[in-house]
Amino acid sequence: MEMGSEHAEPVDILLVEDNPGDIRLTQEAFRDGKLLNRLSTVSDGEQAMAFLRRQGKYGQVRQPDLVLLDLNLPRKDGREVLAEVKADPELRRIPVVVVTSSRAEEDILKAYDLHTNCYVTKPVDLVKFVAVVKSIEHFWVHIVKLPPKIAE
Repeated sequence: MEMGSEHAEPVDILLVEDNPGDIRLTQEAFRDGKLLNRLSTVSDGEQAMAFLRRQGKYGQVRQPDLVLLDLNLPRKDGREVLAEVKADPELRRIPVVVVTSSRAEEDILKAYDLHTNCYVTKPVDLVKFVAVVKSIEHFWVHIVKLPPKIAE
């Protein structure tokens, strides 16, 4: 039975970002929205894959409903993470929104070639940055029908 466009349960979001300032702003934007969601953060691509595969210290985490992925990450960059996620039958249905400072056409094309669900360029202006994060949250939490979670 359909319960409308609002989610009955909180949406689990994984933020993969190495810039502490961007992490803080994203957390504040989500907190301000008063929307039901759980935001987890990791700061490099290796941690992102361990989290998504629930390995090691991430063995008990909930699989995210949505991933916000920076491209320029230490240890394993966002392009590699995106390629691994979209090649993995257990992970590929999780929507991945690339949120990056890169405006390079080659990065945009590569991300879509790797099947990103959306590519967003981070504004430099703080007010615009928060507005972009809130609009991502609104769209992906309230408008889009996310795929159901695989039994955990």
